[in-house]
Amino acid sequence: MKKYLLLLLVSFIMLPISAQQMKIGYFSYNAVLKAMPDYLNATASIENLKKQYDTEIQMAQKDFNDKYENFIENQSGMADAIREKRQSELQSLLERNTAFKQESERLLAKAEEEAFAPIRTKLDNAVRALGSERDFIAILNTDNNAAPYINPAMGEDVTEILINKIR
Repeated sequence: MKKYLLLLLVSFIMLPISAQQMKIGYFSYNAVLKAMPDYLNATASIENLKKQYDTEIQMAQKDFNDKYENFIENQSGMADAIREKRQSELQSLLERNTAFKQESERLLAKAEEEAFAPIRTKLDNAVRALGSERDFIAILNTDNNAAPYINPAMGEDVTEILINKIR
């Protein structure tokens, strides 16, 4: 009896599945993401923040360079204690500038992640909704050559559909 049930189960599993039941969708995640109106706003916001950080880094670098040039020009006439104090100040300034640059890169990456998270969530939800609406068994992201070949009889490019759906 167990062998009969096992044979019956295996035969159901092995039944050929029609192409209609195996329909998949595919799209370019980046193309759809960049077509979203929110993407332009987030990109502009991140670029503005990046410019602010870059301006501050350039000002700090200019300040350091000016102080360093002044030190080089005047070090020969300085007393040892003053020269060491200025060298220490320059070293401290350099370290603070380096730390600020690293921190600004971290904060910029965090801001970018936070700005794009809701946009990605919106896109992911749209993909799930489209998958349910069209009864796809899967929707693939074709960016970065992730799916070099998809049989056109078994797949549908849904890039434009998603772009229209999200707008």
